[in-house]
Amino acid sequence: MDHANEESFFQPGRNCASVRHADRFSLLIDGADYFRVLREALTRAERTVFILGWDIDSRMKLTPEGADDGYPEALGDFLHALAGDKRRLRIYILAWDFAMLYAFEREWLPVYKMGWRTNRRIAFQMDGKHPLGGSQHQKIVVIDDRVAFVGGLDLTRSRWDTTAHAPDEPLRRDANGAPYQPFHDVHSMFDGDAAREIGQLARERWARACGKRLAIRAHRANLRHDPWPPSRRVDLEDVDIAISLTEPDYLGREPVRQIRTQYLDAIARARRSIYIENQYFTSGTIGAALAESLAREDGPDLAIVVPRNQSGWLQEVTMGVLRARLHTLLKNADTHGRYRLLFPSVPKLGDEIVNVHSKLMIVDDELLIVGSANLNNRSMVLDSECNVSIDAGADARIRRAIATMRDTLLAEHLGCKVDDVVRETQARNGMNAAIQALLRNRDEHRTMVPLDPQVSTELDQVIPPEALIDPETPIAAGELVDQFVPKEKTRPLIGRFALLGVFALLVVVVAGLWNWTPLGEYVNLKSLTNATRHIDSLPLAPLWIVLCYVLAAVIAVPITLLIATSGIVFGAYWGGAYAFVGTTIAAAISYSLGNWLGRDAVRRLAGARVNRLSERVAKRGIVAVVALRLLPVAPFAIVNLVAGASHIRMRDFIIGTMLGMGPGIVLTVAFAHQLVASLHRPTVGSFAVLIGIGAALLGVSLLLQRFLGGAKHQEAHEGAPGDADKPRASDEAKRASELRESGTMPRETPARNERPDEVNS
Repeated sequence: MDHANEESFFQPGRNCASVRHADRFSLLIDGADYFRVLREALTRAERTVFILGWDIDSRMKLTPEGADDGYPEALGDFLHALAGDKRRLRIYILAWDFAMLYAFEREWLPVYKMGWRTNRRIAFQMDGKHPLGGSQHQKIVVIDDRVAFVGGLDLTRSRWDTTAHAPDEPLRRDANGAPYQPFHDVHSMFDGDAAREIGQLARERWARACGKRLAIRAHRANLRHDPWPPSRRVDLEDVDIAISLTEPDYLGREPVRQIRTQYLDAIARARRSIYIENQYFTSGTIGAALAESLAREDGPDLAIVVPRNQSGWLQEVTMGVLRARLHTLLKNADTHGRYRLLFPSVPKLGDEIVNVHSKLMIVDDELLIVGSANLNNRSMVLDSECNVSIDAGADARIRRAIATMRDTLLAEHLGCKVDDVVRETQARNGMNAAIQALLRNRDEHRTMVPLDPQVSTELDQVIPPEALIDPETPIAAGELVDQFVPKEKTRPLIGRFALLGVFALLVVVVAGLWNWTPLGEYVNLKSLTNATRHIDSLPLAPLWIVLCYVLAAVIAVPITLLIATSGIVFGAYWGGAYAFVGTTIAAAISYSLGNWLGRDAVRRLAGARVNRLSERVAKRGIVAVVALRLLPVAPFAIVNLVAGASHIRMRDFIIGTMLGMGPGIVLTVAFAHQLVASLHRPTVGSFAVLIGIGAALLGVSLLLQRFLGGAKHQEAHEGAPGDADKPRASDEAKRASELRESGTMPRETPARNERPDEVNS
């Protein structure tokens, strides 16, 4: 399709933020490629380095195979050595201020900033400037405003791997020496004005997170070296790059949804092929657009490469279910046989998988999109995301480069050569026909395997149609009340508004004092630690400690902060006991307050929307509470009030709270205590305790998995998408159009022959 005389695909302010020129662009495939060239580029930095990530681990090794640059291996030590050698270099690190849900997956040192304090020229900041449920999800590194890296790879554990994804790769181990499963991802590297624009974006993100603007502009300095790593070939020269963002509506800022718009524009434009690699595939809006494309008579081939199953049981029973529902929608729309859902398979992996973490789309050899945004709702509206894209238009040179990038990825997954992919694509006149011709026996060869995930009846009942785990809109504080609390529980508000108004006013006053007075400097981990140590010396100390804990939790002091303080001050055993008892009593008191206030009063207090839980989920009292405690949906106190105003019984609420909060309490208390102890006296015993905690949490996770699922896991069905029970193309197209307009994805009714099997970030 010739776009030479058409309006430009990129429209700043609509489907991108800006379009900037780059002299050089390369697509970096898998961690070994990205991390090696990143380390090389970092050693050439002179003035500024910005690192933005969802997660950052100071212990990870960029080049576990070794480097000859003379610097330490671990990321934290490496950056400190760089800053020590280069007195004019400043390094700024911005990581998401994560929810307790992810605490066991992440390094704790950055949370307390101890791991980044050694050199004053390194600034570390946790970014918590997001609406409830949102996150800083951009994966960006920019060096001297001259070379930028944008994609899906964070500088954290368990990301490094080669393109071989070998089952016995000896270097694929985390900081503790434990092996992890193969990991596939893509990143981009570019320079020029496009890199300078990413530098500006990084500064804006930094200013929002910490309230301080940075005046340093490295591109204005007379730098001695080009930071582009000379060892890496250039895939494409002299090209324009569009930068697209997702930014949520927060603190008066207008929402930015350029990434979603660009994905929809790209799908509507496609004529021959759409190739997608993505960690998550759950967005109802994107799914509806793809369904509409499949229903067209002249629609494109669609090949989507995903992980065989989601990592971890929690993602399995949430994102896995949503993916299976969306897959059913696309299967039903695929009246012309153009849809393939595939996963990469490597022989001798056993139960392990190739964890596809990419966020990439290539359309018609003409459009390349790569970045941090998953094909899920939160990446479209809720998290902070950054994608970059290239439109070839009528430029044959750029088309060839984009086609080569796609064919290189296909060749990696199919275990063949790029020439084989090119030959079969030309001979069979289509992407999916070429893939089908190159598929091989998975037991003997590396290949891709068709995936046909199904939703079990049990899980389909538990996970709501518009799931809280992938919200369509930014989460504020409230439709939990509309969906989770039945209207028949509404109570007269006469006599309650006065108390409600006083309570709301008190919360506003405390929040204002915390943000605009020195109060925030005193109400922190250090001050709470000192206060609790003082209380510990009083008569009847345990009673006073629990009472103070309950009071703080009820008035909405962050529960994670209270739990961590307990662990640091009182140790793992007593700290855990205080935290567990205090949390349970605080939950019961808040529940009782919500029960007394009633549904309407709680809704007015909670505000707009917390999440969308169907009444079917609410009726599963214990399950609903466990889910609310495990997922970062709403503040502890708000969940308690809403539960009290609902029909969930006190017994179910307390049991669900204990089950849901238990792992987080054990983890937070034990790790906080053990962290301090290890810093003072690191011993083999301290590490043994950490390993024991991990084993205990694994056991609890397995129990919760069985509890939430209600049936044993069965591996997703594998095979070509079936044709049974397909609706007519016209009906499906109409339905897809309606879905696209509404931006929602309804629950799919299981096929008549579907078995109640469960589906296996």
